[in-house]
Amino acid sequence: MHKITINIPLLFSLLFIFCSFHSLAEQPLELFWEDMIPKNYQAPDVELSHDGSMMQLGVNAPVVESLNGKLVKIPGFIVPLEGDNSATTEFLLVPYFGACIHVPPPPANQIVYVKFAKGVPIDTIQDAVWITGTLTTHGWQGDVATVGYSLAGIQMNPYDG
Repeated sequence: MHKITINIPLLFSLLFIFCSFHSLAEQPLELFWEDMIPKNYQAPDVELSHDGSMMQLGVNAPVVESLNGKLVKIPGFIVPLEGDNSATTEFLLVPYFGACIHVPPPPANQIVYVKFAKGVPIDTIQDAVWITGTLTTHGWQGDVATVGYSLAGIQMNPYDG
């Protein structure tokens, strides 16, 4: 019969290292809106219209392809699309309050279409939130705007600055 010797301190060290790497892998990448614009992209000069139209500028603004499939955490404001009084299942996440509602939509690479399978409660659309989920570069188009990114929502938290 063979005797197996286990080095307990080494085993705990390896377990600690594995758990550390595992928890790092699950941390979302904290994104800000400027991170979602390709580095060398220069937005074309566009003359703004003051005729009261809500026409979106930059519907073809490019996305950052390397963000596709990443677990991310993004701050922003909510523009509800689908849901009821208790939970919202689909919304647009935008960089500033009033986008797509009171002022024209921002460029497509500055809007994220978010979908939560079970919905999330929205207390007020005037407060910024953090949205965590898996980001894709698959756009979305609706009556409100053309969107460059989509996100499968996992968690929503109040924005803490």
